[in-house]
Amino acid sequence: MKNKCRIALIAAAGYLATPAAFAQPADDTDDIRQQLQLLKTQIAELEARLAEQEEAQAELTTQQVLLMAGNQAEPPQQASPDGIQVGGAVRTNFSHTSYNDGNEDRGGDFDFDIFRFNLNGSINDVFLNAEIRFFDYMTAVKYAYVGYQFSDNWQVQAGIAQVPFGNKAYNSHNYFFSTNYYLGLEDDHDLGVLFKRQLSDNWQLDLGFFKNDELGGVDGFVDSRTDRYSYDIVGLRTANEGIYDEPMQPLGEYNTLSGRFAYQLNQGDLNTVLGVSALTGGLHNGQSDAGDYHAWALHSNSHYDNWNLQLQYSQYRYDVQGADRMAVGAYAFYDSIAAEATSATINLAYSLPLEWGPVTGLQFYNNYGLVYDKSDGSRDTMMNVTGMSVAAGGFFTYFDLVHAQNQPFAGGSASGDSPDTERRFNINIGYYF
Repeated sequence: MKNKCRIALIAAAGYLATPAAFAQPADDTDDIRQQLQLLKTQIAELEARLAEQEEAQAELTTQQVLLMAGNQAEPPQQASPDGIQVGGAVRTNFSHTSYNDGNEDRGGDFDFDIFRFNLNGSINDVFLNAEIRFFDYMTAVKYAYVGYQFSDNWQVQAGIAQVPFGNKAYNSHNYFFSTNYYLGLEDDHDLGVLFKRQLSDNWQLDLGFFKNDELGGVDGFVDSRTDRYSYDIVGLRTANEGIYDEPMQPLGEYNTLSGRFAYQLNQGDLNTVLGVSALTGGLHNGQSDAGDYHAWALHSNSHYDNWNLQLQYSQYRYDVQGADRMAVGAYAFYDSIAAEATSATINLAYSLPLEWGPVTGLQFYNNYGLVYDKSDGSRDTMMNVTGMSVAAGGFFTYFDLVHAQNQPFAGGSASGDSPDTERRFNINIGYYF
């Protein structure tokens, strides 16, 4: 519509500028010139209106893209040109599970989830982005970094920033993320410096150097190394330790290099981002270097009309003292993962914009993840989440039905060895401001 308006305006102006338009008696020339000047003024006014409409449409499109992006897709926070805006969220959670007899007998439980604050904005071209989360059982900073846009193509971020790896911003659509999240390979945030480079209209490169994890590494000054949002290695599992025990040999990540290289392919209504990611870093026991770790992934993220398909294949390996199992920490408890494994995820979603009272959008999805070829010989980890998210004003709600084997928060552990498939029905209700 906007292009048609411009074509019509240009055609009208072009006609008045042609010899035919000026083939009039001399006494009509002044009148024609006045009409031409009036038309030019009208064209300028219409162009200004079109520009305003384009800006408003761009803002609307951004909100729709965030809704269609899936997991943790929250109402966007608009920062003032020079100042810091405060936002946040309050969330509650209902769950009904097959693996907790008491929960199942009560017909499920309703619990407080989180209260969180977000800071977003800029002062003198230096921008800030931060989020802190308050749970009943811990307080955790998800991310907190300052940044600067050197040019149209270069940006730097310093602080607790997202490690560039895999499909972004998330490799999932549901409340529980994918199986990769519990391996530290999705939505991981560490302390370091991140450079983001737009190589062209289609190519993008993210490079990060992370000195240690977000809690200061193996000897960070914190009350508990498990009070964190992101899953990280916190120790080595010895033969006599349980899956959920505090590790006897603490470990911490340090000097991690991570890179993500992506290409955006546009073919009509089909938009696909193809990418490759890799990371490598060291493991420290507090006294000396104890080993290293590596991971890589191939990934794609495709949008066609209202459909979204995410694919990712990943491998990781921790090389330390011949260990076949590592201790991880997050959400105030210890867990375990195999020292080496392969994962694959397939996520399909359909977004439905609508106007039904306060409801502005629905998204239906099925997310499947599998972790296999584990070095500790344990059974595969599988999680399938079928669900729907609902956006209504400041509310954003997930309705998830989870079926899983050896999956954290679904009756198991990523290093478990159970043959049983557990079920969890979950509703997460959040108000974002």
